[in-house]
Amino acid sequence: MGLVVVLVLGLSCLLLLSLWKQSSGKGKLPPGPTPLPILGNILQLDIKDISKSLSNLSKVYGPVYTVYLGLKPAVVLHGYETMKEALIVGGEEFSGRGHFPMAERVNKGHGIIFSNGKIWKETRRFSLMTLRNLGMGKRSIEERVQEEAHCLVEELRRTNASPCDPSFLLSCALCNVICSIIFHNRFDYTDPNFLTLLEKFNENFRILNSPWIQACNNFPALIDYLPGSHNKVFKNFAYIKSYILEKVKEHQASLDVNDPRDFIDCFLIKMEQEKHNHQMAFTLENLIATAVDLFRAGIDTTSITLRYGLLLLLKHTDVTAKVQKEIDSVIERHRSPCMQDRIHMPYTDAVVHEIQRYIDLIPISLPHTVTRDIKFRNYFIPKGTTVLTSLTSLLHDVQEFPNPEVFDPGHFLDESGNFKKSDYFMPFSAGKRICVGEGLARMELFLFLTSILQKFTLEPVVDLKDIDTTPIPRGLSHVPPSYQLRFIPI
Repeated sequence: MGLVVVLVLGLSCLLLLSLWKQSSGKGKLPPGPTPLPILGNILQLDIKDISKSLSNLSKVYGPVYTVYLGLKPAVVLHGYETMKEALIVGGEEFSGRGHFPMAERVNKGHGIIFSNGKIWKETRRFSLMTLRNLGMGKRSIEERVQEEAHCLVEELRRTNASPCDPSFLLSCALCNVICSIIFHNRFDYTDPNFLTLLEKFNENFRILNSPWIQACNNFPALIDYLPGSHNKVFKNFAYIKSYILEKVKEHQASLDVNDPRDFIDCFLIKMEQEKHNHQMAFTLENLIATAVDLFRAGIDTTSITLRYGLLLLLKHTDVTAKVQKEIDSVIERHRSPCMQDRIHMPYTDAVVHEIQRYIDLIPISLPHTVTRDIKFRNYFIPKGTTVLTSLTSLLHDVQEFPNPEVFDPGHFLDESGNFKKSDYFMPFSAGKRICVGEGLARMELFLFLTSILQKFTLEPVVDLKDIDTTPIPRGLSHVPPSYQLRFIPI
């Protein structure tokens, strides 16, 4: 017992020393609730809905304030003007990725999502360029998405209008788009290797959004010294990396530098070009980590958005009818939808945007860090400090989106029915760390939803009044309630 008391007192002294240092010298961190020893402000946050807790604290402490997650401070940014000033105007200073012990053990500083510094900049620049140019003069990424949308429609047709949960088929379709981009080929939805790969990603998503993993990220000692589901995450990622490595070896054996087929080929060519420059970004380990990141970003978030979108369209039959009327007018029934159609379909475009706004998929985005000591609104933020950005404060801003808790495509339409852009629409974040796959995700959402509504009527299996569309907080994300529906061929 005496040892425990000494440990608590010692940690309390360290916390007090840290607070004293931050309130003297160069300046001080923004104000915030008083932290407890060791735990910080954890007990003042609803671990099941951290975003809501942070929004409530902003009412007390303003648009810039500090909370302690354990012993470490995190500066919270709330509201459009604050976010714009930090992420867009001060983009470089806020471009670091926050501390993620779980991800750091998996990626070891590689990839796009959780890397920093030169590796992150080089990998991001290459990935953006490759995704933009891949398939030029051959099969474009849009054609790959259209092919998969067609395959998805056929799979939905095989449900024979019986009640079904669309989660599995949507995940298969989105995983296949990424497989096509990275591996050059898609898989049948019954392929055992494909299904195993998909299940590993889905299982990791469930575990990584659990309260236990949030605790592990705030108290990293738990990862090393206690058993738990985090070990399953490591095993799943080991399998995924091994699978991708085998695909890389196959590509190395058949590579034609004059005819790159996919992302792996492009990366291998870049590795050869940079082998004498000692570029740490273009290594086999980083190729695998980057491919893993593309899968993670390309499956989970977009599949949830599509699943949620279908639920909202199921509930709001008037909205669905207007979208289908626009489809009949612009695309008709026999031609595959294409991205060029979107400019002629303002209502459908507004619906897709409103789905993303309403569900507020990643309420506080992934944490940033500041890349150097900075002054921000007369506060001092030391290099390496975690920064949390409230995307909810933008997507549910009452002034920009009247009645933000209501699903209303009119949020993105002007008085003449034309599509209306909003600077507050930042579901992919903003600035230097904006999602690399934003363009692909926007394409998938439009093409998959229009392809489904072109071919099917959505029929509920319960009364409309019993359909609940309230977002369910789960870790860093919002997910829809479980549901079933019937896809009735038109």
